[in-house]
Amino acid sequence: MLHRISHDITAIARRTLEEILPRGDVAALAEVIHPDLIDHNRPPGAPPGLDAMAWTMGLRQAGFSERRWALHQVIADDDTVVLDGTFHGRHTGPFLGLAPTSRSVAFRQVHILRFQDAMAIEHWAVPDDLDLARQLDPIPHPPSHPVLADALAQLLSDLHP
Repeated sequence: MLHRISHDITAIARRTLEEILPRGDVAALAEVIHPDLIDHNRPPGAPPGLDAMAWTMGLRQAGFSERRWALHQVIADDDTVVLDGTFHGRHTGPFLGLAPTSRSVAFRQVHILRFQDAMAIEHWAVPDDLDLARQLDPIPHPPSHPVLADALAQLLSDLHP
């Protein structure tokens, strides 16, 4: 039974990143995200629960066209799914105070979702915000050092080849 549950929540998690978030589909989001979602990385000013996820999805929808996720690794264990992926988009609208640049962006994120009754009830995220900021607004690049998302992706890859 555990294998079946892990398969189901993995499919739900994949659908969320690959279909629902890129389309900005609030109704579909409500089918997979619990209304009382605990978002451990809720942005300042974002409402609580499902509304936080919808709010963040709206920010991306307003700021980026050509939105898509490339998932590199998906791991399920019991009631939790870890997704390691890259968000791709074109900065064609205002985003966090930045005027549109028309630049294509791609930055890594790791999402961890805990499920209850086939809905995500908890969410953690590890986005590479510094990489996104560098792509949208030129800021100095430090010497080559692995970023947290790349290090975590490597750790996940080593654990589950």
